[in-house]
Amino acid sequence: MRVSLFIPCLVDTLLPEVGEATVRLLERLGLALDFPQDQTCCGQPAYNTGYWEDARRVARQFLRAFAQSEVIVAPSGSCVSMVRNHYPRLFRDHPSDLEAARRIAGRTFELTEFLVRRLGLTEVGAGFSGKITYHDSCHLNRELGVREEPRTLIKAAGAELSEMPEADRCCGFGGTFSIKFPEVSAAMAQRKAESIALSGAGTVVTCDPGCLLQIKGYFSRQQKEVRVLHIAEMLAAAK
Repeated sequence: MRVSLFIPCLVDTLLPEVGEATVRLLERLGLALDFPQDQTCCGQPAYNTGYWEDARRVARQFLRAFAQSEVIVAPSGSCVSMVRNHYPRLFRDHPSDLEAARRIAGRTFELTEFLVRRLGLTEVGAGFSGKITYHDSCHLNRELGVREEPRTLIKAAGAELSEMPEADRCCGFGGTFSIKFPEVSAAMAQRKAESIALSGAGTVVTCDPGCLLQIKGYFSRQQKEVRVLHIAEMLAAAK
């Protein structure tokens, strides 16, 4: 199987270590990877703020970049949900684009979803000791229905999973939401931090770059020593 990597904007610009960890993990599993150089954003920021024509221009570039891909994998439930669930709506009045969007939607997977559902793997050669808590990102959990897959991979890596209260409550990032409503976003981040503290874990893992930035940023500003990792970073740690 040849896998095309889709690296979201936040990873490309702010979290390159997440992209690098994704590559190490998939190569360790023996997968052939390619990275279409003309990929850009999936179009979600413009789509969510109502600029649909701008979103369509960006989404068409995505469709062109990955037109020949057998399987597309991204370390972001949010971006995968955009491609799978919202491209059909975005192109509903554009028949030629709609066909391509539906075709690519069926080939696009979030990383943990791909490992567990597509490849049938739970053991990926990862080794990670210590107590971990897991934050369910909204799009991954609610729009893609991926909830148990990350937890299965965490436990198979040897970590002790300690569930936090309200693990599926939003962290407050929400893309442009955190910019438009900073006070609300900060309050939501504080509530999430309190839940993480109640888990007793020194490490919190998530599958979405936006959640990672939000939670990590909050702890950094509060000068709290809590380790925040993308699940790709955790799984890339070999035994």
